[in-house]
Amino acid sequence: MSRLVDQIKQVLAAFADSKQPPALIGGLALAVHNVVRATRDVDFLADADDADRLHRVLLDLGYRCIHRSEDAANYVRDDEGLDLLYAHRPIARRLLAEAEERDTGLGRLRVISAEGLIAFKLQGFVNDPSRLRDLDDIRALLQANRATLDMTEVADYFRLFDREQLLDELIAELGRPQG
Repeated sequence: MSRLVDQIKQVLAAFADSKQPPALIGGLALAVHNVVRATRDVDFLADADDADRLHRVLLDLGYRCIHRSEDAANYVRDDEGLDLLYAHRPIARRLLAEAEERDTGLGRLRVISAEGLIAFKLQGFVNDPSRLRDLDDIRALLQANRATLDMTEVADYFRLFDREQLLDELIAELGRPQG
């Protein structure tokens, strides 16, 4: 775990001059919202206006870019993976701006809200329905945070992707006994 902590600290220090400090998303952010699962990389939401600068910073840190588009970039360094999702749409920019500093097992980090994490997981699943892990993550986030989630906001994200029926099915599952 200390290598991961060191990786995150190094990257965040290098990102210090960002227009908006990046926020943790992806598998590591799940743990902050009471869902634990294994993951092999670090995922951040970053302001799209910082994309070119962050790219140069990561290359200077020894990362190799394996994919880069207007929406996202993937980097590797030895066995370390780092993914950036760029916030350029109003909702993503709002989620980035509203990310809160939280105490995590990896130190104090800005982390996207559980509702925002559900939105990004839903987007990943809609873009690629074979990404069943994203659907499992949504299910787990709904289960673990049912008492605190803003379900109006969650429903708005499902409506945005025309997946209201899926949300209804997931909510119905919450009422069923586990087993």
